[in-house]
Amino acid sequence: MKTFATIICMLITTLTLQAQQITVTGTVTDESNFPLAGVNVLIMGSNNGTQTDLDGKYELKAEIGQKLIFSYVGYETIEKQIRNKKPINVQMKPSAVLEEIVVVEDESIPPAAMEVLGVASKNLRFSRPSYPVNNQVSNNESYDKIEENIFKSVVTAPLSTFSIDVDKAGYSNIRRMINHGQKIPKDAVKIEEMINYFNYDYPESKRNEPFSITTEVANSPWNTSTKLVKIGLKGKDIATENTPASNLVFLLDVSGSMNAENKLGLLKSALGVLVEQLREEDKVSIVVYAGAAGTVLEPTSGNNKEKIMQAIDNLSAGGSTAGGEGIKLAYKIAEENFIKDGNNRVILATDGDFNVGASSDRAMEDLIEEKRESGVFLTCLGFGMGNYKDSKMETLADKGNGNHAYIDTMQEAKKVLGTEFFGTIYTIAKDVKLQVEFNPNKVQAYRLIGYENRLLNDEDFNDDTKDAGELGSGHTVTALYELIPVGVKSDYLKDIDDLKYTNTNNTSNTDELLTVKFRYKEPDGDKSKLIVKTLKDSNADIENSSIDFQFSAAVALFGQQLRDSEFIETTSREEVVRLAEAGRGTDDEGYRAEFIRLVKSYK
Repeated sequence: MKTFATIICMLITTLTLQAQQITVTGTVTDESNFPLAGVNVLIMGSNNGTQTDLDGKYELKAEIGQKLIFSYVGYETIEKQIRNKKPINVQMKPSAVLEEIVVVEDESIPPAAMEVLGVASKNLRFSRPSYPVNNQVSNNESYDKIEENIFKSVVTAPLSTFSIDVDKAGYSNIRRMINHGQKIPKDAVKIEEMINYFNYDYPESKRNEPFSITTEVANSPWNTSTKLVKIGLKGKDIATENTPASNLVFLLDVSGSMNAENKLGLLKSALGVLVEQLREEDKVSIVVYAGAAGTVLEPTSGNNKEKIMQAIDNLSAGGSTAGGEGIKLAYKIAEENFIKDGNNRVILATDGDFNVGASSDRAMEDLIEEKRESGVFLTCLGFGMGNYKDSKMETLADKGNGNHAYIDTMQEAKKVLGTEFFGTIYTIAKDVKLQVEFNPNKVQAYRLIGYENRLLNDEDFNDDTKDAGELGSGHTVTALYELIPVGVKSDYLKDIDDLKYTNTNNTSNTDELLTVKFRYKEPDGDKSKLIVKTLKDSNADIENSSIDFQFSAAVALFGQQLRDSEFIETTSREEVVRLAEAGRGTDDEGYRAEFIRLVKSYK
């Protein structure tokens, strides 16, 4: 009898332990022991799961005895049983072969499990409309055509003029495609947005200017006879507690096209990150639009987080997309609650699928240009895949004195709406333009890498009525030029006839390679200010340049490879990885390590 009672007690204890819910933690690394961000961690047989953060760490609630599934595109799926409260660390191994998987729609399979199955395959057939089909981006996604900048002769075009770009959506969008095993369309590759996704260790401004300027030159890593020039800006860091009060109007797309976990579901979670950052002096309003536009939250103090989150949690998707009406209503509320000397901003979150009302890019452009005169800026947040309208998002952000980000994971949400948000919305300089003049005694030809849709006419540089990009607190902006030195014969430069009326024989002995000029306005100013900086020539190899120069060159090379650029001699991914490894630096947040993994995994 005593033995039977002991057995019963043991069984009860075992069942109790198995049903005990604990917090499971751990770290996921790749074959080189580098942290893997964005790994799917799913409890088998449920729709509960999470993703690893930028340090490869994860945390979720589960029960002892349950199994965890770890999956990531390009890597073998791993199962681990939860036996106790000890951390479960996993090292993932690359898949030898990525076989084609056909996933059949089954309502009994939880959505999160379907997603895990989906990302495990590089060639994916999936019947849910929010996911890519047959390894291609859906035809409903749209990107403006990009004509790659060519080499220009210094004799006929001595000046290069463009607006800065602080948008980073291009990189996170490409990351999404790589992580889902998709082929990347050339026009989705915006090299300047890839380069500027990363922060660089540029010095703080030592004078009264709102930003510092860094220049550097080295021999090009992808062409044996050219040079590469880096121009870097760093916005003055303003502590969050010192930023002025914010008047934020969330303009949220709740139309039928947003009805997916990686759209409205992710949006709700992402906004929670932003709400946590709000202060008592900040206020938030929420406007939604679907078949019609309406207000679901009147202006509310940032310390009333429960009320704000309740309004967000109650959102559901359905109907068509009255984008134009939503924008008008959002700006109306922002103007009515305008904070003088504060941050007044509309935050639009959508997949960009406008199809009712003012839906064309030109109509949207005119509407936003009209509204920006009120002093209300615009932030555009893109979500989802399959019908993502990058071109419309970029049009709205550019014309609304704002910025554009693409949120593919919660990690990106924490970056955009958490650590970087107040720096982004606190504009320290607007209408920032660059103009570079090349020394014809040193430079035969040049090309600007990226920024194709940011080019300005040379006369626009001195024209204060011409719109240009904004720079936020702590932001860095990087631009790269490739140069063909004088005396170098290059197939990239086409012959032109000698000029009859222009003196092309410059006899200057200066060792200056170029002069770069910057124009900017104070956030509330109408008249621009000028800064001038020169760069001397050098024959240094890229390996002897700064860590940031090497890394930005690696990102530029990868972007050119994705675009099948005619101007690079190497298509080797190994060369990109070599450059990126040399430029990885301390990489506290792991973004550079993640880039290296993406390069290795994309074939």
